[in-house]
Amino acid sequence: MKLTRIAQLGAVTAVAALALAGCAANEGGTSSSSSASAAAQLSGTINGIGSSAQGTAQTTWIAGIQGANSGLTINYDPQGSGAGRKSFISGAADFAGSDAALKDSELKSTFALCASGTSAIDLPVYISPIAIAYNVAGVKDLKLDANTIAGIFKGDIVKWNDPKVAALNSGATLPDANITVVHRSDDSGTTENFTDYLATVAPTVWTSPASQTFPFQVGDAAKGTSGVVDATKNAANSITYVDESGIGTSGLQVAQLKVGDSFVKLSAEGAAAVVAASPSASGRATNDLAIKINRADTSANAWPLVLVSYIIACQQYQDAAKGALVSGYAQYIASDAAQQAAAKQAGSAPLSADLSKRVIAAAASIK
Repeated sequence: MKLTRIAQLGAVTAVAALALAGCAANEGGTSSSSSASAAAQLSGTINGIGSSAQGTAQTTWIAGIQGANSGLTINYDPQGSGAGRKSFISGAADFAGSDAALKDSELKSTFALCASGTSAIDLPVYISPIAIAYNVAGVKDLKLDANTIAGIFKGDIVKWNDPKVAALNSGATLPDANITVVHRSDDSGTTENFTDYLATVAPTVWTSPASQTFPFQVGDAAKGTSGVVDATKNAANSITYVDESGIGTSGLQVAQLKVGDSFVKLSAEGAAAVVAASPSASGRATNDLAIKINRADTSANAWPLVLVSYIIACQQYQDAAKGALVSGYAQYIASDAAQQAAAKQAGSAPLSADLSKRVIAAAASIK
């Protein structure tokens, strides 16, 4: 991928900043020029596996930091959030990308690469709205509410001209055609966020709890973000849920979502506002920054169908050199320059200044 100017600047600025912080802690301060020089010596290889929603952002971030550190190699395989967490726990990956924080049961695992007696932490680095994307000829500006979305994806609403859909779309010509539901086949953090939203906002219709695995036998299944986008693009009268970054030039339409009494268009800003107003998850370690998303947020222009995607790393690695690389990369990702670069390339919402500062501090604690 061609390295954009903002990514180049971000790599230099953010990595210099993390070096400055490290020098200040150990030596009482130093110049930014000497910090940049020290930062340029980052060298080695780390491997990540996980979220396909993070895919475009990871490509951007990796290009940025490697552009300033010629000896550094970072590999990222977007196999999906579930695969990422499993690979990290087993030691097959140095860090995971996940659209869901580690569960309490996973936090009790023995992490193969972490130092004895230590655990893992969740660092939020990527915020994006989840789109309800569809491919129905002649239908634009589709409007849906949570109960109707739940009915469609559960298989209770099977026709596009069903009265429940028609009631939300006065004046639209909806075809007398079967709805083809497309959902993720793999363990997916996007699925967990999507089902968490429906279980919270439409509990009388969506009778299953939040789950990484799509819970109902309906429609067609495809692997990863690109898989569901391609399947929806190639199937007439289809609908799916997908991280906004995956839509790109696919030509898929995006439905408006009823939030409170108003229909809202998908926006990264609306997703970011929901995250900023959401509380931290309870019962977490000091540097674990998992967020409990407020799915019931009805503020103006809010988009509560949102995912927060994380970098999952050891608090302390058995291999200190590897820990230093993961720490540096995570600090870079959370910098404003890197967040802006990802927003430009992936359509994500940059972390707020406060959250960015907290993530950088937590990432700096990784050893």
